[in-house]
Amino acid sequence: MSMTRDDNYELDWRAYQGVLSRRIFGFIIDYVIVALLMLPAIVVVFFLGILTLGLGFYLYPVLFFIVAGLYFGLSIGGPAQATPGMRAVGLRMRRLDNQPIDFMVALVHLVLFWILNAVLTPLILLAGLFTNHGRLVHDLLLGTEMIRAD
Repeated sequence: MSMTRDDNYELDWRAYQGVLSRRIFGFIIDYVIVALLMLPAIVVVFFLGILTLGLGFYLYPVLFFIVAGLYFGLSIGGPAQATPGMRAVGLRMRRLDNQPIDFMVALVHLVLFWILNAVLTPLILLAGLFTNHGRLVHDLLLGTEMIRAD
């Protein structure tokens, strides 16, 4: 996968314009989709619980994390390098070393977001106002950034 187009993004300020606000709307869209994906997952775990004589019901406490992890890992780690919510608002994620984002980087990005959001509350978004290109703390830790896809 060639990233030649991304090499110019460091110099082009338009690639970062409005990223933070778009990111918030993309986040909302993504979590609505995850909530909708939870419905069939709940049904599948119910029948799995019946088939396993109750053992499958132990998946319910972690079901949200499994569904969200697969959703974000597969979509950000896929060829579009963005979730459907990010694509809807015209964003995609990229690594600063121009390597494609794989499943594990996308999953660690999500887990870091959850941990930092739990510790710092939604004030984590304030970091985007003071960093270059609107990067959040978990972006800084992983060497990723959000850019406009258009």
